[in-house]
Amino acid sequence: MEIKLFINGEFRDSSDKTIRTSIDPSNGLEVAKYHVPSNKDIEDAVDAAKNAFANPLWKNMSQDQRADLLLEISNKIKERSKEIVDIEVRDSGSTLRKAKADIHNTSAFFKVMSKVARELKLNILDESATRAGFSINSREYTPVGVCAQIIPWNFPLVMAGWKIGPVIATGCTTILKSAEETPASAGILAEIIRDAGVPAGVVNIITGGADVGRRLLNHPQIRKVAFTGSTTVGKEILKTIAPNIVTTTMELGGKSANIVLNDADLSIAVDGALYAFLYHSGQACDSGTRLLVQEEIYPEFMEKFLARIKEVKVAPTTDPNAGYGPVVSEKQMKTILGFIEKTNSEEAKLLAGGKRLMDGEFSKGFFIEPTAFEITPKNTIFHEEIFGPVVGITKFKTLEEGIALANNSKYGLAGAVWSRDHAKAHLIAGQIEAGTVWINEYHLLNPGMPFGGFKESGLGREMGTEGVMSYLEVKHVWESDCDSREKKVWLDAIF
Repeated sequence: MEIKLFINGEFRDSSDKTIRTSIDPSNGLEVAKYHVPSNKDIEDAVDAAKNAFANPLWKNMSQDQRADLLLEISNKIKERSKEIVDIEVRDSGSTLRKAKADIHNTSAFFKVMSKVARELKLNILDESATRAGFSINSREYTPVGVCAQIIPWNFPLVMAGWKIGPVIATGCTTILKSAEETPASAGILAEIIRDAGVPAGVVNIITGGADVGRRLLNHPQIRKVAFTGSTTVGKEILKTIAPNIVTTTMELGGKSANIVLNDADLSIAVDGALYAFLYHSGQACDSGTRLLVQEEIYPEFMEKFLARIKEVKVAPTTDPNAGYGPVVSEKQMKTILGFIEKTNSEEAKLLAGGKRLMDGEFSKGFFIEPTAFEITPKNTIFHEEIFGPVVGITKFKTLEEGIALANNSKYGLAGAVWSRDHAKAHLIAGQIEAGTVWINEYHLLNPGMPFGGFKESGLGREMGTEGVMSYLEVKHVWESDCDSREKKVWLDAIF
């Protein structure tokens, strides 16, 4: 498969002929060749987005027309779902079940965005601020302009959808950079966007590493940056874009606390705890990698947990029964194994796993056993994001202690509470410093609700009304309802 640059509605080669390769993390085989943009290509992409933003065809398009485009993208994703699932499995290390869910969720997201676009009110009269005979006041919402959007490798199609959907709904334009580890599904999405009839230049898609991202972000025509990735990179991006003062949305790292109370239903909570940190090999920013278990039930919980973890099937992604597959790259695998080694050196108690899988079908891939440690806040992995199938388990006595442990983090992306007492669970959820908190659930998201983090987990929100509004600038329009010079006494201040 060859992934070309998608600029101004056309697929083209890199102008300096730079081509790289993505590989299947299950076996090291080539999946796709992708073109890396030169400085000229980036300039062309920004120019295309700038011209499209100013084009009356796009600028004056009705919200119903934008909604129709979004719905057509949704339908075309469904039509090509089998093809996208196949490439996503090989390109990103997703299991078949995870890839199918991602493609379904992305199609559903564009459908939701279609409804949002159709109902979006861009001119709202404020009756409370309006006074007859004096002034009429309204809020007008206008698209922010040319956007630079950078997505990670863990949910390639989903993240591309989250970024592009609001752009089309609000009338912005964008240059989206997909991750060099996982370029394939974004390439297919570019074809779908073209075939759906989105005007040329509205959405431009390129692939590359950090150097490509920096060159894009430095461009003076960029008016909004939307980034999903690590907190470390997010901080560097803020330094890069500070001179241009652009609107920014960032969904960054996480070290989410998953709290199991004494009265939790363990038949659900145990599986929920495993799902929280093992889904997609732990490569989800909201993963529940700090498992906090109340002391009274700790022995019973751990007995069930350690028995159940042995039943999780690690397998190549083509295995339909795989619970999870490889991590995305050798580099990522080495990072995870380094955290495991450090945690062992800190004398934390290893409860399960802890090694790379290398025999037989695992020999050419990047597989790691499901790994669990008993830890305290003194351990590095209590605080640092691992992005792999590793959990740290900590016991606590009182609710106050559990909440304090949960909030003992520089991150605040997500969290969960497991309890049969819903009133108590809601009370605790209200005190957890995080952007999303589940009660007796984990990982599930609703496209109509905001997603993002507190503290070093990010700025702003994606999805929901909040996510769409971040692509709009609000303008106060004051219209005089005073029709004579004599009544405009404030003008006398200078006479």
